[in-house]
Amino acid sequence: MLAAIEGDAVDAIWNLGDTVGYGPCPNEAAAVVRERASLSLVGNHDLVALGTSDVRIEEFNPDAAAAARWTQDALDAATTEFLGRLRPEGEAAGAELYHASPFDPVWGYVLTDEAAYLSLELTQAPLVLVGHTHVALRAQRTDEGVVLELAPDGTQVDLDDGRWLLNPGSVGQPRDADPRAAYLLLDLDAGRADFRRVEYPVERTQTEIRERGLPAPLADRLAHGV
Repeated sequence: MLAAIEGDAVDAIWNLGDTVGYGPCPNEAAAVVRERASLSLVGNHDLVALGTSDVRIEEFNPDAAAAARWTQDALDAATTEFLGRLRPEGEAAGAELYHASPFDPVWGYVLTDEAAYLSLELTQAPLVLVGHTHVALRAQRTDEGVVLELAPDGTQVDLDDGRWLLNPGSVGQPRDADPRAAYLLLDLDAGRADFRRVEYPVERTQTEIRERGLPAPLADRLAHGV
């Protein structure tokens, strides 16, 4: 993903959280994010890996819980310090950013029209960015209400056309039946957002997951984007 955006000469990289959690290289991932991202949020998987009281491991499904326990043991001091100073919400360039949602920045899923409507009601910025679901989505506030839609590769959004809530999808563990890494390219001066996907060596990541003894389904699902 970072290689793909080199040609776009971006001014900043924003990370909406869950830097660690399911993957086999948590410290390496955190080091890259720490170096390259100008803004990072903390997600529920980051918080459980830190062992904070805010997020309990019992709240996760068995595979995610097993990965969280492995990640807790794997984190080095630099990653722990980096993740420990992050918040689940932030602001940048007139946009409001949340790991999960404005109504619950750590756990709130925005997967319905109602959740998107509530999120826009609770915010004021023209652009609201959320993550957490691993699904690329867009929702626009109009006089008729709010409709949440999938945003597959190539989807473009006119940011000057009202208020928007956007989810860039997931670089790792995408869950919209597209196994490619997902990201969102914002041109705030031009008022445009582009949903992008990029292929990566899924098989290598699957091998690393299995070698570390993480649950097999976490590797298997990468090939299908579910």
